[in-house]
Amino acid sequence: MEPDAVVLDPHQRAAAAALDDLLDRRGRPRRRHRGIYLHGRPGRGKTLVMDRFFADVEGDRKRRFHFHTFFARLHAAVHASHSIERAIDELLGDARLVCFDEFHVHDIGDAMLIARMLDTLFARRLVLVVTSNYPPAGLLPNPLFHDRFLPVIAELEAHLDVVSVDGPVDYRTLGARRGRGFTAGAYRVTPAAPVARSMPVDLSDGRTVQAETVTGDAVTFQFTALCGTPTSAADYVGLAGRFRRWTLRGVPRLAAVPPDQAMRLVNLVDVLYDADLPLTIEAATGLGALVEGVRGVPDLSRTASRLGELPAFTQVTAATG
Repeated sequence: MEPDAVVLDPHQRAAAAALDDLLDRRGRPRRRHRGIYLHGRPGRGKTLVMDRFFADVEGDRKRRFHFHTFFARLHAAVHASHSIERAIDELLGDARLVCFDEFHVHDIGDAMLIARMLDTLFARRLVLVVTSNYPPAGLLPNPLFHDRFLPVIAELEAHLDVVSVDGPVDYRTLGARRGRGFTAGAYRVTPAAPVARSMPVDLSDGRTVQAETVTGDAVTFQFTALCGTPTSAADYVGLAGRFRRWTLRGVPRLAAVPPDQAMRLVNLVDVLYDADLPLTIEAATGLGALVEGVRGVPDLSRTASRLGELPAFTQVTAATG
C-alpha cells in the first residue's frame, strides 16, 4: 500500500499524534525545545510514521536524513571545516525541523562526535525527531563504554519525549512493498560460483574495492571483496550515489565470519534500504540460517527484517554424470 493508504495500528497512531503535536495550526514546527524519540523493534513502522509527518510539515525549513548518511556527511564536513558548528551549518542551513531515521550509537569514537553534535543541535532550539531500534537507555550498549554515554542519554531524555512504537506485527513480513525499490531485488539461495573477473572501483582517499562486474549503473560485488575488507558505511553511501542496482554474491553464514564483516553487511543493507535501491543477495543458505547463531553484531535483527522483504528463490543445480 502507498503510505497515505496505510491504516495505522494503535501504537503507530499514538506516535503520529505525538508528532502532530509538534506542529502549529499552519503545519509548521512549534518554537519549542522538545522533540520526539520514537523507538521499537524492526518493522514496526517507525520510519513510515515519521515520513508521513515530515511530508505534512509546511515550508522548506526541514531536513530528513538516514543517520548513516548524515553521520558520513558530518564526518566529512568536520574534517574539511575543523568545526562542528560550521559543519552543521553546511548540512542543515536554517532548518527548524531535523529528522533522523535509524539513530544508533555503537562505537565510542562515534559517540563522542554524536555528543558534540547533539549539544549543537539542542543549542539551536530546533525540533529534533529520531527513530531508533533502541530506547535511549539502550544506546552504546557495550558495557565497557556505556557509562561514559550516560550524560548524553540524559540529555536526549531531557530534550525529547520518548515514545515506544511497540506491537506484535513486523510489517515488513507482510510484503506490501514487494517489487518496488529495494524489494525489486531478490534473495537467492544458490551454490557459490567462481569469480570470473574483478575490477577496481574507486572509493574516497584514493582507495579502491574490487567489483565483480560493473554495467552502467549496476554493480556486483563478492561478499569477501566488499564486506571482507575495511570498508565503511560512508563508503557505501558514496557507492550508492553512483550505482543504482546492486548484487552481493557469495554471502556465507554470518556466524562463520568475523563480526566486523557481518556488521558491514548490516551497514550496507541500511544504506541501500534507505536509498530504496534494488538489492539481490546470493547466499549459501536461507535467511534464517544466514543469521542464526551470530553474536556481537548490533542491529542484525533489522537486517534480517529488511532482507525478509526480498522475494526468495532457491537455485537447484542439476546433477551431472
